[in-house]
Amino acid sequence: MMDTAFLITSFATLFVVIDPPGLVPLFIALTQGMDAEHRRRLGLRACLIAGMLLTLFGLFGESILGFIGISMPAFRIAGGILLFLTALDMLFERRTQRREGQQPDPDHDPSVFPLATPLIAGPGAIASMILLIGESGGDWPGTLTVLGLMAAMLIVTFLFFLASTPIERLLGRTGTVVITRLLGMLLAALSVQFVLDGIRGTGFL
Repeated sequence: MMDTAFLITSFATLFVVIDPPGLVPLFIALTQGMDAEHRRRLGLRACLIAGMLLTLFGLFGESILGFIGISMPAFRIAGGILLFLTALDMLFERRTQRREGQQPDPDHDPSVFPLATPLIAGPGAIASMILLIGESGGDWPGTLTVLGLMAAMLIVTFLFFLASTPIERLLGRTGTVVITRLLGMLLAALSVQFVLDGIRGTGFL
């Protein structure tokens, strides 16, 4: 029987690291112009892919990264750089498309990147899964318990994604555009923080 305090701490850790409420505005910005059904499919796909990634790294993360010679700080830096490119896309892509008379790609699918990774299954979530499974004792009951908590957190995240359409309707087009630009700035800052955390983890800072 798992310690109740450990279960609460694990759930709170995953909630803070994944931050489902904080993902909703980003989900709205990345799926702008899509209907509710399309968003539902993208949100579900993102959560399923993130779940597979977190399960894989939770079970074999340290071995996988060690085998291919990648440290967690390097993983953080790479995730930060990719996230920064997404932030630039949110800030400038539509403006560039209007200027050049182009149309957005109707097949654009952000479910794998950046939703599944690094926004849901980012370096922090991956590191948390590795740590929590280690703290659970490493046996199968403890491991399955942590995986169950992770699955519950992804269900919560998907429910927040389902609420994105009424939230966007409430904001309106102008409000959504303003929030998209603002979140682009915040996402850029978050990506820089990922890089700084990675550099700090290497011991350079």
